[in-house]
Amino acid sequence: MEADPAQLHSIIGSREQAFPASLLSPAPRSKYNGLRLLSLDAHGRVLDWINWQEATCLYARGAVAWTLGDPCLRVHGGTNRLTGAQSIIELHPIVASRGHARAAGLSPTPALTNTALFARDAHLCLYCGREFTRQHLTRDHVMPVSKGGRDTWENVVSACFHCNSRKADRTPQQAGMPLLAVPYRPSWIEHLILSNRHILADQMAFLKAQLPKRSPRAA
Repeated sequence: MEADPAQLHSIIGSREQAFPASLLSPAPRSKYNGLRLLSLDAHGRVLDWINWQEATCLYARGAVAWTLGDPCLRVHGGTNRLTGAQSIIELHPIVASRGHARAAGLSPTPALTNTALFARDAHLCLYCGREFTRQHLTRDHVMPVSKGGRDTWENVVSACFHCNSRKADRTPQQAGMPLLAVPYRPSWIEHLILSNRHILADQMAFLKAQLPKRSPRAA
């Protein structure tokens, strides 16, 4: 269901009047604290996750080109001074905005952070294969930095403290510790999947359809 800009503006007036920070809220709030909506450009190219506040602003500005999925959140805004009616906008899990995204903003390289790295490796130590919490994992350089290794996706893996200490300043071959999976640079789509623990079914189906046909981790 696409928002009708003319109807929205006639009901709620300007964006600032309709959605003051003190009134803008989903119902119920606690259920949607982790909810994020998938943002696309008008051609259906995936951009990023956005929160419900950002999505609501797109609807209120009439900047929504089209949507996918059944409404997942109802946002209550301000009250119209003339009619006394409270404005309500229903948000959809996938929202395409009008206009064109800059070429540099499409399929960007995911930032290499420990959070993203551990998510890529499913919170497993890629040496012993055991699962650990984030606090018990480290970033290990397959080719040690002291030997010319770089801090890139293709040269880092998740490792528990014990395995990282045991491997020390050696390659896996030198340490006799073969890797259980090949490190790789995730695509932007893979990164979006890994970075969100609360993906809705419609969002996951859409993202999976954009994934490469072959998994980069397949040996």
